Amino acid sequence: MKPFFTCAIFLLFAFSCSETEVDVSGAEIIIEDVNIVNIDGNDIQENQNVIIKEGRIDQIVSSSARFLSRSNSETTVIDGKDKYLLPGFWDNHVHFRGGEDLIEENKNLLPLFIVNGVTTVRDAGGDITPAILEWKNQIEAGELPGPDIFTSGPKLDGPEPGWAGSIELLSADEVPAALDSLEKLGVDYVKIYDSSITGDIFLAIVDEAEKRELPVSGHMPYSILFNETVERGLDATEHLYYVLKGSSSEEEEITEEIMRRQDTDNPLGFWTALDSVLETFDEEAARNTYRNMARHHTAAMPTLRIGGILSNLKNTDHSGDEYLNYIGPGIIETYNGRLQSALRASDEATENRLELQQKFISMVPEMHDAGVAILAGSDSGPYNTYVYPGISLHEELEALVDAGLSPAEALQTSAQNGAGFFGLESLYGKAEPGFIADLVLLDENPLDNIQNTRLIHAVILNGHQIYQREQLDHMLDGLEKLYNSTAGD
Repeated sequence: MKPFFTCAIFLLFAFSCSETEVDVSGAEIIIEDVNIVNIDGNDIQENQNVIIKEGRIDQIVSSSARFLSRSNSETTVIDGKDKYLLPGFWDNHVHFRGGEDLIEENKNLLPLFIVNGVTTVRDAGGDITPAILEWKNQIEAGELPGPDIFTSGPKLDGPEPGWAGSIELLSADEVPAALDSLEKLGVDYVKIYDSSITGDIFLAIVDEAEKRELPVSGHMPYSILFNETVERGLDATEHLYYVLKGSSSEEEEITEEIMRRQDTDNPLGFWTALDSVLETFDEEAARNTYRNMARHHTAAMPTLRIGGILSNLKNTDHSGDEYLNYIGPGIIETYNGRLQSALRASDEATENRLELQQKFISMVPEMHDAGVAILAGSDSGPYNTYVYPGISLHEELEALVDAGLSPAEALQTSAQNGAGFFGLESLYGKAEPGFIADLVLLDENPLDNIQNTRLIHAVILNGHQIYQREQLDHMLDGLEKLYNSTAGD
C-alpha cells in the first residue's frame, strides 16, 4: 500500500503543477485576479486570470497559476482585484439619422457608447447609411473610437415613408430588388417599418429575407395577423405593440375591420385600433402567442425606457439632464417634435399611454418565462426625445429588472441575446475562452444590483483597445467642451 500511496501523492502533485503553470507568451492583455460574472449560472467565478490573445479570450486560469513566460513586452497587465468582468454590453436598437447636416453630431455619439461599456450597437435604420458604413470600417480598423456597428441600412416601407432615407415599396414584386440593394450595401439585417407598408409587402419581405438568410425585424402593419408573421420567419419584433395585437382575443376581427376600412374615407388608424387591442387583451391568447414566438425563435424588443420617457414627457422636466451636455444642438433640436406632441396631448391621451406602458411592462416577464428571447434596446438617437446614447442602455436594463427579470436575466438580453439574433452566440456574449474580447470591468457586482453596470472601471474592445476610467472621463469632458465652445461662438 505504501508505494501506491506515495505514487498517488506524486501524481496529484504533478497534476497540480501542470494545472498552475501557464504559458502566456504572445498575450496582448492579461487581467489578473478578477471576478468573472457568469450570467448563465447567475454566479461569480472568483480570483481568475484572463489571458487575451489575437482579439479573443485565450485562457482563463486561477489567479494562483504561475506564468511560465511574459516574453511579449507589449503585453498589458490590468489589475482586476475586487473588480467584476463581463461581456461588453450590446444596445440592440439605436438610430443614427437626421440627414447630412447631422452626420458629424451623430458621429460624436459614438464615444458615449464606449463610456458606458456598450461595445456593440444594432443600428435600426436611418438616412445616413454611407457615413455609418464608413464609421463601421474605421472602428474595425481601430481608427475611430466607437462600438462595433451592425446596421440595417435604410428601412423598408410603403409609399411616402414616414422616415427619410427609407426604401419605398409599392408592390411585393419590388421586394427582391430592394433586398438586392441592401445586400449590395453590405447590411447586416433587414428592418421593416410600418408607416404605410401593406401586409402583403411585409410578408414578402420576411419570405425573401428568409430565403437569403438575412435576419429580419421591424414594425408590422396592423392589417396582418401577428402570429402569421412569426410563422413566416420574423426574427424579431421591435417594441411590443405587435405582440400585444397577437394577444388580443379579437385579433382576427380587428384585423378584418382594418382591412375593410383601409381604402375608405374612414380608415381604422393604428392608435384607434390599438385601443381595441388593449381592451381585448386575453391572458390565454397571450400565452399562446408567447409560446409561438419561442417555438419559431422570434425575439421581442420591449424598449421600456423610451416608453416610460415618452409616456411621462408632459409631466417631466428634462432641461437639467446631464447628457444634454454631451449631445449636439442639432440633435437636441430634433427632440422638440415629440416633446411638443406630448405637451399638446389631452390628459386622457396621456393616461391611455401610461396604461399601455404598464401593460407592456407586465408582458415582459411572462414572455421571458415562456422562452421568448428578450432584446435590450434603448431606441436612442435623433428624434427620440431625451433617450441618450449609452446611458439609456443601462436604464433599459434597470427597467427590465423593475419589470420582473433578475439582474442575470436582464444582462442576458444585451450581449448574449443580441449576438443570438445574428447567429453569433459562439463569438459574443460570454467571458469564456474562444470568445471575442469585448469586455467591461466593473467596480461592483451587477448580480447584486443591476445599477452596478454603470460603475465602469475599464472597457476592452476586440481584445486590442483598452479604455481606463480616466480615458472614459476624458471622452465626456471632450464632448462637453466641444458643445460648450460651440454654444459660445
